Amino acid sequence: MTPHLAHGMGHEPVAPDWPPLTDGEAAAVLGGRGPVRVLWRSPRPLSAAALVEQAGRGLVFVKRHHVSVRTAESLGEEHGFLRHLRERGAPVVEVLDVVALGEWVYEVHTAGRGTDLYQDALSWTPFASVGHAAAAGAALARLHAAAEGYDAPRRRPQPLVASFTVFASADPVAGLERYVAERPALGAALAGRAWREDVVRIHLPFHERLAPFLDKLEPMWTHNDWHASNLLWDAGTSQVSTVLDFGLSDRTTAVHDLATAIERNVVQWLDLPTGQVRVEFDHLGALLGGYSAVRPLSGAEAAALPELLPLVHAEFALSEVDYFHGVVGSAQNTALAYDYFTEHARWFGGERGAELLGRVRQSVGGR
Repeated sequence: MTPHLAHGMGHEPVAPDWPPLTDGEAAAVLGGRGPVRVLWRSPRPLSAAALVEQAGRGLVFVKRHHVSVRTAESLGEEHGFLRHLRERGAPVVEVLDVVALGEWVYEVHTAGRGTDLYQDALSWTPFASVGHAAAAGAALARLHAAAEGYDAPRRRPQPLVASFTVFASADPVAGLERYVAERPALGAALAGRAWREDVVRIHLPFHERLAPFLDKLEPMWTHNDWHASNLLWDAGTSQVSTVLDFGLSDRTTAVHDLATAIERNVVQWLDLPTGQVRVEFDHLGALLGGYSAVRPLSGAEAAALPELLPLVHAEFALSEVDYFHGVVGSAQNTALAYDYFTEHARWFGGERGAELLGRVRQSVGGR
């Protein structure tokens, strides 16, 4: 039997952090309604997930987390957001069950409607077409419209959440100190690294440009991982039919989510070690055009978007440092995640990054 491999921090597949789901394990989670068969195992690296077929029930999606990453209570934070979106008519999956078994907690979702055209796509890889980029932008705008009115507080400190607190504050250095203090494993991982100096040198110049617009950005719950692989597609119309995977969701801003969509899909970060990072400028224009056709940006949002883009990855990168050091215990991936924190921001200070920011300003009419 071919061993199950997962996506790593580069181009090559790697052994997964977590053992893959088995038929017997899925049967224990789903209960005795009939025989169970795992049809497809996700290559995503931070949990174990699979499409599962059960006789008499049909197809469902089962996702397993270690309790050091998610508990039933912390999953309730994102599930509350999903319920709100479904009630507002958004095309998201339905949570069917949450099951705790020993050191694991499992989510059971509906499988969603549509075709998973990007099921094996790596993060930071592009859309297949300009049309898909435009459709994804429009779908994100519709999701933001559905998210309005959901006023739950931001999520509690935990690994692998794409929050927006440090660089949303007037004093990001103090905000970062608080963020690290709430996460002991992250503090241990940062010991011996010049992280304060890196933030002052690399991140603060971008924050200075963002700061004038921060109090004009309305807080809202957002997806925070808007990549083509987290969308199902209508094969006939090439439109988004279902939005998947709210594991990184939190209370941020619409602009934060839109910047994340650019960061995830438009910039080919896996090329960064080569020094030649490809940027999909045609996809950028389509994504922003699709979004603004449904939900035009306010003046403050348009001005903030290019200033936020170099920082939008930062808190999730720190959350990955926390995860790789405190949960998985991988020194190599901890170092790569810290490079993600610094080097993505640093790239925006170079010629290619400045060109991208200029294109964003031109596209949205920001100052």
